[in-house]
Amino acid sequence: MTRRISRAAASLAALSAVAAIAAGCGSSNSNTNTTAASTGGGTSTAASGTDQKVAGEVPAAIKSKGTLTVAADATYAPNEFIGSDGHTVEGMDADLAAALAKTMGLKAKVQNATFDSIIPGLAAHKYDLGMSSFTDTKEREKTVDFVTYFSAGTSFYEKASGGPPVTGLASLCGTTVAVEKGTTQQDDSTAQSKKCTSAGKKPVKVLTFPDQNGANLAITSGRAQIGMADSPVADYQVKKSGGQFKTVGKPYGTAPYGIAIPKDTKMAQPVLDALKVLMSNGQYKAILTKWGIADGAISNPQINGAIS
Repeated sequence: MTRRISRAAASLAALSAVAAIAAGCGSSNSNTNTTAASTGGGTSTAASGTDQKVAGEVPAAIKSKGTLTVAADATYAPNEFIGSDGHTVEGMDADLAAALAKTMGLKAKVQNATFDSIIPGLAAHKYDLGMSSFTDTKEREKTVDFVTYFSAGTSFYEKASGGPPVTGLASLCGTTVAVEKGTTQQDDSTAQSKKCTSAGKKPVKVLTFPDQNGANLAITSGRAQIGMADSPVADYQVKKSGGQFKTVGKPYGTAPYGIAIPKDTKMAQPVLDALKVLMSNGQYKAILTKWGIADGAISNPQINGAIS
C-alpha cells in the first residue's frame, strides 16, 4: 500500500484495520510472500491425484523443476489474498493452482506480485503461470497465452452512505474513481473519461493504485468516491466491510478470466487438459463453492478465448 496518505500512527493503524476488513487480507503487497499452496479432495488416474496422461504432456523443462511458480496479486479477495498468518497466499486462484499442479504431477508455489508486473514477468520467464483474475483480452494475448477458467464482470462500489448515484460507466462523469493499476477497470474508466469530455461533461478523475488495498483506502479516506473491481471481488469487499461499503449500479462487461502462460513454454495444452480433469472430477466446482463464487463457473475452457 505504497501510495496512501501518511498521518499519525493512530491513523495508520485505523486505516490498516479498514484495509484488512475491506480487502479480506492483513498485509500489503510484497514479492517475498509465497506459499506452496494445497487443496484436498478429488480422484484422478493415480492415488497421488496425478493424471498420468496430462502429466505426460508437461514439457521436460517444467517437469524437471517439479514446481510451478505461479504469480498472483494477493490483494484481490476472495480470488487471491494474504492469509491470517501474514504471508501465505490464499483464495480461489491459489487453491486452483495447487489442484492443477497436482493433476500435472507437480507442485505449485504461489508468489505475491503486483498485478501490472505479472505479464512482463511471465514474458521474462520469472513465473511459469499467472493466476490473478486476469481478464483474457486480445491485447494481452499478444504477449501471453491464456486458458480460460472463470467468468466475471465489473461492479461498482462506494461508501454505504453519501456516495454518488451510479448506474453504469456513463454515470461516472464528474466523479473520482479508484482502480488498480493495469486492470481492465483502469482502461474502462479512462476511456469513459474521454467520452464524458467529448459530450461536454466533466471528466472522470481516475486514481490508480498498485494494488486493490490502495483503491479501498482511497474510498474509505474520501480521496475517491467510487471503486471498480471484478464482480466477485467487489461483492466480497462489501460483505467484509462491516457495512462501510455497498455495491451500486449493475455489473457490466462479463468476460472470461484466463490463466496466463508464457507463449514459448508449451504449457497451455497441459494446463487446459488439467483443468478439464478438475471439472470432470468435481474439484473445480468445489473450489469455487468454497469461496462463494460458483456463479462464475464455466464448462468449456479454451486456449485464448478472448471476446474483445
